[in-house]
Amino acid sequence: MRHLLGLQNMPAAELQMLLDTALAFREIVDRPVKKVPTLRGKAVITLFYENSTRTRTSFEMAAKIMSAEAINIAVGQSSVAKGESLKDTLQTLQALKADCVVIRHPMSGAAHFAANTLHVPVINAGDGRHEHPTQGLLDMLTIRQVKGDLAGTVVAIVGDITHSRVARSNIWGLTTMGATVRLVGPTTLMPNDAHHLPVTVHTNLAEGLEGADVVNVLRLQTERQESGLLPSLREYSRLFGINHTSLANAKPDVLVLHPGPMNRGVEISADVADGKYGVNCAVEEQISNGIAVRMAALYTLMGANLPPVVDA
Repeated sequence: MRHLLGLQNMPAAELQMLLDTALAFREIVDRPVKKVPTLRGKAVITLFYENSTRTRTSFEMAAKIMSAEAINIAVGQSSVAKGESLKDTLQTLQALKADCVVIRHPMSGAAHFAANTLHVPVINAGDGRHEHPTQGLLDMLTIRQVKGDLAGTVVAIVGDITHSRVARSNIWGLTTMGATVRLVGPTTLMPNDAHHLPVTVHTNLAEGLEGADVVNVLRLQTERQESGLLPSLREYSRLFGINHTSLANAKPDVLVLHPGPMNRGVEISADVADGKYGVNCAVEEQISNGIAVRMAALYTLMGANLPPVVDA
């Protein structure tokens, strides 16, 4: 692998390799002392044109755990605020001798542009509505840990599908590994090409959750939505909100995921989000797995000639 830009068209063998490597790194994440010298001397730069808590922080933690230098570019305080182009910013980072650039950008295709511009590995941390590959991988890793296998698993992705790059990466990764994927949400939040994707489409929540092994709840991305797509947040919550009542249609041991941040009381109820009353909500496990997945991505692109787990 030269870059990690998306999961579409990624062979199952490469997906499996990344998941297996992440599982090995998860043991390091759980240690009292989280430090190995695997990427000592390397410099990872995170370039985020959009806000982030989980993704940016976990990439920085992943780099630091492996002894790499993690440098965050605060775009609002950089030369971007003076009108510097994306190309010039990328070339500046290359001249500064970055060994890997992690980029998040509001425009779809920005990560591919970065990969074509730079001579160092690029990791897509989310580009517009296109993909968010490491989120897809950490969701897959969490499902595998709980369910044992991805093949044959029924995964319902519920919510704002149109604006979700997470949904895209989940669709490509999960179906490649043999899972069945359902898209569930109102017609106004379903992408135009939904029926051309390897999924089934459901605009009724009860039907979409029937017999599901996993429910992946998406955030309503109101900042990306045009007006008129929803009558109200209350109406959306009533028809598509994930709560104890709606989960009764899924399997009794259903696993609930959410990429965060959550709009409690809108797409997901507080008691489900907090795992009350026996609900298996793995949001915190997803976050921890995110560090391991991003360690695996950095290791694969920057240090694959080294052993994946090295004692400090």
